Amino acid sequence: MNKTRQILSIVIFILSVPLIIAQDPSLPDGVAVRKIWSNDGHNAFTSLIWFRGSFYCAFREGENHVYGRDGVARIISSKDGMKWEPVAIIKKEGYDLRDPKLSVTPDGRIMVITGGSVYREKELLSQLTHVSFSDRSGRNFSDPVPVVIPDEIRTDRDWLWRVTWHRRTGYGVVYQSREERTISLVKTDDGINYELVTKLEVDGSPNESTVRVMPDKEMIIVVRREEGNREGMWGRSKAPYAGWEWRSLGMRLGGPDFIALKGDRLVLGTRVYGEKGNVTALYAGDRSGNFRKVLTLSSGGDNSYPGFVYRKNKLYVSYYSSHEGKTSIYFAEIPAGLF
Repeated sequence: MNKTRQILSIVIFILSVPLIIAQDPSLPDGVAVRKIWSNDGHNAFTSLIWFRGSFYCAFREGENHVYGRDGVARIISSKDGMKWEPVAIIKKEGYDLRDPKLSVTPDGRIMVITGGSVYREKELLSQLTHVSFSDRSGRNFSDPVPVVIPDEIRTDRDWLWRVTWHRRTGYGVVYQSREERTISLVKTDDGINYELVTKLEVDGSPNESTVRVMPDKEMIIVVRREEGNREGMWGRSKAPYAGWEWRSLGMRLGGPDFIALKGDRLVLGTRVYGEKGNVTALYAGDRSGNFRKVLTLSSGGDNSYPGFVYRKNKLYVSYYSSHEGKTSIYFAEIPAGLF
C-alpha cells in the first residue's frame, strides 16, 4: 500500500466508522466496546501494552488471513482508548510479518516480535521470527531483523510467538511448523539472541504459547494444540523452569493470552469454537488452571487474538473480529470486578 492509499484509508476510517459500537444487549453494564481500526485490508492478531501514558495496539494488515500480499505490522496508539492515531508500519520485503506482539524492554523501549513467513504462491517455504525496537519515545521503530534461535532447536520453520519480560530477562516459547511440532522455552537479555531453557513435553501439535511470570517467580504457560483432543494445556514451573506440571484446560484455544489481576486472579482470553460459530471470550481463573467463562465479547466469524492491559481497576482488551462484515480491530473496557 503506497503512502497516498494509506492516508486515504485513514481518512475514510475516521469519517465512516463510528467510534463506539451500539451497546450489545448481551454485554454487562459498564462494558464498552469500540471499533478502533478498519480499512480495506485484513486486520487481525492483536497485541496491547501501556507505554509512557498511552495504549499501544499492534496488529497485522494483509490481503487475507493467510496468503496473498505479504502482511505488515501496524502500530496505533491512544491516550484514552477512544481516539487512536497511527504510529508505525513495520514491514520487510518478501516476508509476511504475522502476529506482532508488543512488550516493554528493561531499558524502556517497545519491542515488536513478529513471525516472518515466506511463501511461494500458497507454499510455505520458511519461517523466521523478526524483531523491531522503538526509541524511548515509542514513536520511531527500527527495521525488523531476524532473531537468533539456539542451535539445539533451530530449524527453517521456527516461530517465537510472544516474549514476556521478567526483570531483565525475556522468556518465550518457540514452536516449529513441521509434521511433528515441538515447543521449547527460551530466554534472552537483548530481545535478539536467545538461549534454550528447556524443551517442553507437550504433544498434540503445540504452537501459540503465552508465558507469564508471577510475583513469586512461578512461571505459567498456556499452549494452543491443534491435534489429538485439541484442548489447550496449562503449565506451571518454579525457577529455573526445568521441570513442568501440565494439565488440560478442557477447551480448544485460538490466539490465547492471559493476564494477572490483583492477587491470584487471572483472566484468559481466547477464540471459542462452537457449532454456531466462533467468538472471542474471556475467562476468570486461578494458577491451578481452573477457569469459568465470564464474558463473550461482540465478535464472530474470523476473530480473536486478544491483548490485555490492566490498570486502575479496569481491564482493557484489544481483539479482532469480522462480525460486522470485515475484519476490524476492537477495544473493550471492562470493570475488573467482573472477574
